[in-house]
Amino acid sequence: MRYIAGVHPDDWSARHSVAAMARRTAALVNALAPEAPDPRGIAALLRAHGETGPLDLTAADVTRMRRAAALLREVFAAAGTGTAADALNRLLREHTGPLRLTSHGAGTPWHPHLDRDDDAPWDEWFLASSCLALTVLLWNTQEPPGRICAARSCGDVFVAQGRGPERRYCSRRCATRERVAAHRRARAAAVPPA
Repeated sequence: MRYIAGVHPDDWSARHSVAAMARRTAALVNALAPEAPDPRGIAALLRAHGETGPLDLTAADVTRMRRAAALLREVFAAAGTGTAADALNRLLREHTGPLRLTSHGAGTPWHPHLDRDDDAPWDEWFLASSCLALTVLLWNTQEPPGRICAARSCGDVFVAQGRGPERRYCSRRCATRERVAAHRRARAAAVPPA
C-alpha cells in the first residue's frame, strides 16, 4: 500500500532514511496537532515526504492518526534519554507488530516495518514507522531523538539530532522571536519606573 514504485533504489533509500522518516514524523505530529486537520493537507504532507500510491485519507483516518501523533509527542517531550527510551519501549510493546522485512511485492528495496502487514491502516503504519525511526535515532546517538520547541508560543516538535550546538527551537524564526522578546524584556526591566 505504501511504497514508491518505479524509483531507483538509491533515490528511495535517500528519501526514506531513518533521519528522513524522523523528520516526516515530526512534520506529521505538528500537522495533526490542530483539532480537525484536513485529510487533503495530511495527504499532501505525506506526498512531500515521499509517499506515493493511493492516499485517500478520510476524516476517520486522520482522527486515528491524531491519536498516534499524541502518543509520539511523548517521545519528543521526554526530558532525557531514559525517559525517551521508556516512552518508545511502551509504544513498541503496546502498538507495534513484530519486526519484519518487506519489499511491498518487489516494488521497493527491502526495508524493515513494525506494522502488522503491508496493508495496515494509516494510523498503525504512522505509529509503527515513526517508532522504528525514533528508536534507531536514539540507539545511534544515545540522546533523545527530538524535542518540543522552547518558544513560548510554538509547541511544535522537531528532530533534535544533527551537528552543531544543542537545538532548543524548531526553527530560526522561533529562535529569533524568542531572542527579540528576551531583549525587549531586558530593556523594559532596565528602564527605571517613572
